[in-house]
Amino acid sequence: MSSATQDLIPQLYLGNTFGALFIGVVFAAILFGLSNIQAFFYFQTHRDTGMSFPKLTVAWLWILDALHLFLIVHCVYYYLVAHYADMSALTEIVWSFKLQIVIVVIIVYGVHLLYFHRIWIVGTGRSRVLPIALGVIVTLGSGVAIALIWAIYQCHVFSDLTNIEWATFLALGTITFVDFIIASSLCYLLATSRTGFSSTDSMITKLMAYIINTGCLTSMCSLTVMITCAAMPHNFIFLGVDFLVAKLYVNSFFALLNARHYFQPATETNHFSEVHMRHDIYHPELNVMASREEEFQGSWKNIFKHLNRSAMPHRPIEVTVETNSFSSV
Repeated sequence: MSSATQDLIPQLYLGNTFGALFIGVVFAAILFGLSNIQAFFYFQTHRDTGMSFPKLTVAWLWILDALHLFLIVHCVYYYLVAHYADMSALTEIVWSFKLQIVIVVIIVYGVHLLYFHRIWIVGTGRSRVLPIALGVIVTLGSGVAIALIWAIYQCHVFSDLTNIEWATFLALGTITFVDFIIASSLCYLLATSRTGFSSTDSMITKLMAYIINTGCLTSMCSLTVMITCAAMPHNFIFLGVDFLVAKLYVNSFFALLNARHYFQPATETNHFSEVHMRHDIYHPELNVMASREEEFQGSWKNIFKHLNRSAMPHRPIEVTVETNSFSSV
């Protein structure tokens, strides 16, 4: 091949293009392994409950997660193995790349709807303004996702992706905003459910920290995609990071479903931390306090099982125990 012919062939640097996609697939496979562990743990801890809506959602999310991994692996295999050094094929967008965007949208907004369902249950017996507003925001966000899918299917070569940056920024910005609203709503509902008992309030604080951390993780990934796309629009680093978004959403939702079992040992250990019996004397008031606390903790466990129960009181239950009359015993 003459040098003049070689000059006509466009130069393609695999390191920051398809190499970045390959690295993204590797980390996505690692996160898929974590989601497998969490799904297995959930089914093991609920093996005696029979078929239920939470089990169906876990199975549904796992299938979508596995399908997404299959599509991105096919995408990388198509470019780096089946059509290696084929410049005409390397510049075109394969069907699996477009379809994996659709799967990502279904996973992300499916998880948002599941969080909305959880907020609706936790808000039972309270004002419905917050859940309804959140439902409207999630619905509007799905419209932005449909616009992104339409824009992706208008692209035929990778150079066309620079023309739809507006759709990428709009979709990722909407996802980040919805994540913030969902995390804030859950934390607000939990914060207003404090009872005044140190053990139950400690569990609520841990749940709030858990929700904030998982929400920040998915939002940081979305923001990273936006920043890398804006700073480096002519390579595929932002696409490699985008491969991780769906995996993080699945893992964050599975982790929240399993949070009840993560915190259960500490809760049971400190269950009677505030009840002190002296001189083996029976105090009816102490039994009342312990039963009230047990009732509250049972209600929170039912929330994580997606059962629609009545909300607990918002004000702490004050119990006074007088022990001066027994000091001489």
